[in-house]
Amino acid sequence: MEKQESPLHFVLGPEHHDHSVLHPTAILLHGRGADEEDLLGLAPYLDSRLLTVAVRAPYRFPYAGYTWYDVRLDGAPDPEQFRESYRRLLEFVDFMKKEYPVDPEKIFLFGFSMGAVMSFALSLTHPEMFRGIIAHSGYVPEQSELSFHWEDLGTPALFVAHGIHDPVVSVDRGRRAKELLSRTTARLTYKEYPIAHSISEVSLRDASQWLSRQIEGRSPT
Repeated sequence: MEKQESPLHFVLGPEHHDHSVLHPTAILLHGRGADEEDLLGLAPYLDSRLLTVAVRAPYRFPYAGYTWYDVRLDGAPDPEQFRESYRRLLEFVDFMKKEYPVDPEKIFLFGFSMGAVMSFALSLTHPEMFRGIIAHSGYVPEQSELSFHWEDLGTPALFVAHGIHDPVVSVDRGRRAKELLSRTTARLTYKEYPIAHSISEVSLRDASQWLSRQIEGRSPT
């Protein structure tokens, strides 16, 4: 059978997995101005059972790297680019399930900054597709045209992390995500850290431990 072409450029983590069995999988989504290599360095610190794959956003950022969308003057995502990135990411999840030894019941998203926004977009519109979401230093894209399934978020667990001193995406936006998700049946873990717009050793450790619990089917603590 002819191999399907990926809708987005990606790189696999350093793990060497048996292709005869299905594996829990983490899809890493970088922030604006970075690329697929940016979060790939996290792979060794995540659960060794995971198949990790880092995806490149489809649009070049004028200063360096890539971006999932431009930001309008009012702070909202450019609707056309946001829709296209969203569409390609959904296709990419389907591509991974068809072409790689991915356990469809254990797919996780790990997004940082704009990648966290895209993680929220996918999981809140298709909660049945994901076992868990890590959204670090992002926000829920309320200004988008997407219809979120607020009443049906029982499938994925969510780990939302934010830096108290974040000058790029204010911690208020992380707290807004907590407020929105706390009104639902979502299994939410929310944590704040004394950091700026970054992933710290402590937040990575917490996220990694949380991820391992989700792989094992244990509830967050």
